[in-house]
Amino acid sequence: MHQRQPLPAPGGADRLPEALIDLYGLAPLPREGGRFRRTWAGPERADGRPEGSAIVMLLTAEPGDYCALHRLPADEIWHFYLGDPLTLLLLPEGGAARTVVLGPDVLSGQHVQFTVPAGTWMGAAVAEGGAWTLFGCTMAPGFTFDDYEHGDAAELAARFPGAAARIVALSRP
Repeated sequence: MHQRQPLPAPGGADRLPEALIDLYGLAPLPREGGRFRRTWAGPERADGRPEGSAIVMLLTAEPGDYCALHRLPADEIWHFYLGDPLTLLLLPEGGAARTVVLGPDVLSGQHVQFTVPAGTWMGAAVAEGGAWTLFGCTMAPGFTFDDYEHGDAAELAARFPGAAARIVALSRP
């Protein structure tokens, strides 16, 4: 079987995350972390929310660059685009903690698209050994900052003790 060789990155692989930040105009995402840009928002509904929304986002393996644990009131679809795999920690109400990996190796269990159910605590980071990940998230109805509920490390670690170390690693005050 022929295996494709990766294309060389413009300016070198170490420059690619910065080139993506410039290309997409990514800016820091307050509180949650990472760099993002909203790429689409649907028409406004009667309640003031958009019908749907989409973002593109970049995380690196640099210290402190991760999506902090949070939850949302609607399902959120995560899409893998480019780079290294992304680990997504999920803490569902009334369920057990689990980790899902977004990445290109779908035949080995990675996902290019994964839906996080409404009300599930979620946090993400570049998979161990990786350098950066470009991904996106889509919601309907669309995201508003009022929807974002920031996780509390102590409370979540007490509720999910088997995942306590990972919860602490994906939490911000």
